[in-house]
Amino acid sequence: MENLVLQALSGLASASSLFLVASGLTVIFGVSRIVNFAHGSLYMLGAYLAWTLVTNLPRGHLGFWGGVLGAALLVGLIGLVVEVLLLRRIYRAPELFQLLATFGVVLIVQDLALLAWGPQDLLGPRAPGLRGSIEILGLRFPLYELFLIGVGPVVLGLLLLLFHRTRWGTLVRAATQDREMVGALGVNQRMLFTSVFFLGSVLAGLGGALQLPRESVNLHMDLSIIAEAFVVVVVGGLGSLSGAALAALLIGELHAFGILVFPKITLVLVFLVMAVVLVVRPHGLLGRPAAAAHGAGAAEPPIGPAPRPLKLAGGAALALALLLPPFAGNYALTVLTDIAIFVLFAASLHLIMGPGGMASFGHAAYFGLGAYGAALAAQWLGASMLGGLVLAPFVAGLFGLLFGWFCVRLSGVYSAMLTLAFAQIAWSVAFQWVELTGGDNGILGVWPDAWAAGKLTYYYLALALCLGSTLLLRRIIHAPFGYALRAQRDSVLRAEAIGIDAFRIRWLGFTLAAAAAGIAGGLFAYGKGSVFPTTMAISRSVDALLMVLLGGVQTLSGPIIGALAFTGLQEQLVRITDLWRLVLGSVIVVLVLFFPQGLAGAARTAWERRHGDT
Repeated sequence: MENLVLQALSGLASASSLFLVASGLTVIFGVSRIVNFAHGSLYMLGAYLAWTLVTNLPRGHLGFWGGVLGAALLVGLIGLVVEVLLLRRIYRAPELFQLLATFGVVLIVQDLALLAWGPQDLLGPRAPGLRGSIEILGLRFPLYELFLIGVGPVVLGLLLLLFHRTRWGTLVRAATQDREMVGALGVNQRMLFTSVFFLGSVLAGLGGALQLPRESVNLHMDLSIIAEAFVVVVVGGLGSLSGAALAALLIGELHAFGILVFPKITLVLVFLVMAVVLVVRPHGLLGRPAAAAHGAGAAEPPIGPAPRPLKLAGGAALALALLLPPFAGNYALTVLTDIAIFVLFAASLHLIMGPGGMASFGHAAYFGLGAYGAALAAQWLGASMLGGLVLAPFVAGLFGLLFGWFCVRLSGVYSAMLTLAFAQIAWSVAFQWVELTGGDNGILGVWPDAWAAGKLTYYYLALALCLGSTLLLRRIIHAPFGYALRAQRDSVLRAEAIGIDAFRIRWLGFTLAAAAAGIAGGLFAYGKGSVFPTTMAISRSVDALLMVLLGGVQTLSGPIIGALAFTGLQEQLVRITDLWRLVLGSVIVVLVLFFPQGLAGAARTAWERRHGDT
């Protein structure tokens, strides 16, 4: 019993820390509707700045706590700069472009932190006055953990007082409900949004700074915390502080007791809970239903034929892809094969993002399931490469059919986060089911058949399958099914009024996208000769999102151009400089600011303007 009490207290301490970060994310999203992927970077900067201040200020209470509070305020100022220079310019942009911009900030901050503090982990001092432990039921419990348990409720109480007992808080709550009406009443929305972002950044920085006595400060803190923070915000209900507190408590205790009760599925527990909550309560535990869903806004412009220069450029690129590889080395052939595979991967995601209007933060699950389907067929069934490539889209499509039945019932961020939950569940199973998947060791020896073992032969095979599948997806978009998919995206009510089953169309589109991603995953498995859980990690899903958004969501050539640009740019930057994240992040931010339609969309707009003038 004593051990269970201590475990519960440890869960409370973790919940309190998690709430500090999630509360800032909740406050920012509630007003600005920004899906701030860079919130984890602010948390990491809070820890690094606290380490710098605490280790350089005089020792003692003033030096330590002054350093913690100073770090939180400095992070608030950094967040303020990010809001003024970047986010303020894209508040009216689609949510996914905001996500893309904040991910660019993540890449920039990672390399800036690397330059400032180096790659090594940094250990901070213990908190003065809280270095010992206290006896609870005959067992010792750290004083600092007990202090953290009290921090969360205090911060929650102060935030509730701020939002319910001040004029500023009233304006913030009003903007959360209807920011257009707040603007119509004469409130300076820019200043309101900036102040809210400052507060959210301070909370993230404080959360990171308070981790200094608990864990080492490192460059991986940002991505490790942001996934859990998003889970807390979504499970609690977007924009609900009380919901975030309740969800943080639930997640913290799950972490504490999950390792005791369910040691085999500890990694999957959090995302399994998020999936169950979103299925049962689509708007979170204490969230409110959104005013609109499934494309109730303005209709997207129709997808027309590609401009003639773009067709010529595509033809030239295809000719080069066919004619140059025989003169390329093995490394170049490997890169070209990867590019062909990622073109199909991006095109499969584009089917549901563009024509379907459904965002997915976990599309890598189907890429990975296709890879594992091919690998398991080779390992356990002795299947040939062609057999594995047939099984890959079947496995991915089957899971797409299952997961999609739940995902397409939701809309907006909730739907996207449910796709992430299912993707993390799939990743966790692959990582922890060692007997079947090999766990972190992966599945090795997944090689092509003898007739396709050569790099050049396999490249042409991958090019033919990926190009053929991409063209098939393009044909589907221009078929009656594609028009129905776009109709439900633009207006569910109008689509259903003319006899279109919107749910069935979305579900089938989701399944087709999953199967296409499975083809790409199967080819990737045979190209690399192995499969690891990282094949379906969050970073792979983010890569697919970047490819589609960089190319342009509302153009058919967008995912192709985006995949070429992202893969080629990343490949070259990794070879040229160690600070490739800084350069890539800067390029992403510039593209979001100046080419919000993506590369293909910008090219189309420029051609149409020039053609119209002539």
